[in-house]
Amino acid sequence: MLARSARLADTPPGPGYKWVALSNTTLGVLIATMDASIVIISLPAIFRGIGLDPLAPGNIGYLLWMILGYLLVSAVLVVVLGRLGDMFGRVRIYNLGFLVFAAASVALSLDPFRAGAGALWLILWRIVQAFGGSMLTANSAAILTDAFPARQRGMALGVNQITALAGQFLGLLAGGLLAAVDWRAVFWVSVPISVTGTIWSYLSLRETSAGARGRIDWLGNLTFACGAGILLAGITYGIQPYGGHPTGWTNPWVLGGLFGGALLLAAFCVIETRVAEPMFHLALFKVRAFAAGNLAALLTAVARGGLQFMLIIWLQGIWLPLHGYDFEDTPLWAGIFMLPLTLGFLIAGPVSGYLSDRFGARLFSTAGLVLVAASFVGLLALPVDFDYPAFAALLLLSGLGQGMFSAPNTSSIMGSVPARYRGVASGMRSTFQNSGTALSIGVFFSLMVSGLASSLPATLASGLRAHGVPAATVHEVASLPPVSTLFATFLGDNPVGHLLGGALDHVTAAQRATLTGHSFFPELVSGPFHHGLSIVFGVAAAMALVSALASALRGGHERAADGTPQGGPAPSAKDRPARTAR
Repeated sequence: MLARSARLADTPPGPGYKWVALSNTTLGVLIATMDASIVIISLPAIFRGIGLDPLAPGNIGYLLWMILGYLLVSAVLVVVLGRLGDMFGRVRIYNLGFLVFAAASVALSLDPFRAGAGALWLILWRIVQAFGGSMLTANSAAILTDAFPARQRGMALGVNQITALAGQFLGLLAGGLLAAVDWRAVFWVSVPISVTGTIWSYLSLRETSAGARGRIDWLGNLTFACGAGILLAGITYGIQPYGGHPTGWTNPWVLGGLFGGALLLAAFCVIETRVAEPMFHLALFKVRAFAAGNLAALLTAVARGGLQFMLIIWLQGIWLPLHGYDFEDTPLWAGIFMLPLTLGFLIAGPVSGYLSDRFGARLFSTAGLVLVAASFVGLLALPVDFDYPAFAALLLLSGLGQGMFSAPNTSSIMGSVPARYRGVASGMRSTFQNSGTALSIGVFFSLMVSGLASSLPATLASGLRAHGVPAATVHEVASLPPVSTLFATFLGDNPVGHLLGGALDHVTAAQRATLTGHSFFPELVSGPFHHGLSIVFGVAAAMALVSALASALRGGHERAADGTPQGGPAPSAKDRPARTAR
């Protein structure tokens, strides 16, 4: 297979090669992004399968790292792997990514341990899987940009980008379906896809641009990886309670991680201006379309991540139980009821990508972000127990807006840099997007916990006392940090049944049925939850509007020829980027 791949590399690609590249890279980013979210819905089944209670105080760390380990690695490594693609061949790094991803998927499904050891096995192999997924996402856009002519590039990148975003939500649906069968099926599903993709990529993809051999920026790589990793890890632990506070933002270790990570990233920026061959070309930010597009992508990713997690909590913890769904079934149905969001992506992404090739990215990306902001405002206006058609219409509007933004924005970013920097530019773009998703968990979970902390304890206490729960248990449950209740809801578990435990034996059968029924908890927390939801969606709407402003300020539609980016080392006349405003 490797020998055949080497022979193909010497054969000029035919006219149909671009469609081979599109279909293969679309499969790669689909499986990579699906596996970033498929575990979220499946966590209850996974932890039951390995015999570990995810909500026990000592196990919350396992829970967080199962979700965030994949995202952190993806955020930190994509720039490095994009740079390696520029140096050693984008297709070579991409193919290796498929191979690593397939091997990690097999290892995950064969977890031989139980309890904490089983959780650590899954976390570590998820990190390896994220390494392979990062190779795929860091180089897919660059491969497409090389393969497609400028007039079709927006369409191709639109299909690729929207597939990546849709994969995040399809992962939620797939996780709910597969977890109902067996927890190992959550990991097995990616094995045949990744193995098929590995074989196909080695047999069909070829290098269409010459790799630029150079030295690896070891110091820059080290400071970036450590700085970004420590910063995002600090944000992750900021979600957990500390010293009687509902969140951990006063924890010295969290503060140290935030400031230490920021200092390392500042040192990284200084280093990158002083080395001959930096991994992170800061000069690219002098290209206005590149800088504005990445800023808009970062803020949109934060807002989109907040939307995803809050919708899961809203549906699984309140709306679905109120409408008669068992808590154990809510993960699956939450994925189903969120399908209008994915549908909007799939409709708007390719269409806006195609149109942006003709009319430029600014109009579509800016208008799309305005629609996203409007959808957040509409969600704010809905009652907690909403009518589904209105809810579905707002999700569809949000999906359409995000599709209108993402495809043209990606095309604008990738088209504004010289061809020789497309690998690193693709990695930088993915870094901003993945970092935004990881940041959204810390930011929006903290906002939601802060909103719940002001009213949830008193509401819980009064509701439990009214149904005969012993005073000692009421005090214990009301004193628990809101994050425990939030995680129980997020995992599709009945928080009351989980938190009361043996105390249910001390109430009457009728009271027990009420406390553990479909409506008690949702009705009890709907007021505090809506208060927290208002804060979250208000901040997300503001982020979407700032993103729209950044998108509007990107300037005319720019295309760069091969050469050195504006602000970089002085190019020769033939290498200067050629830009045409559209």
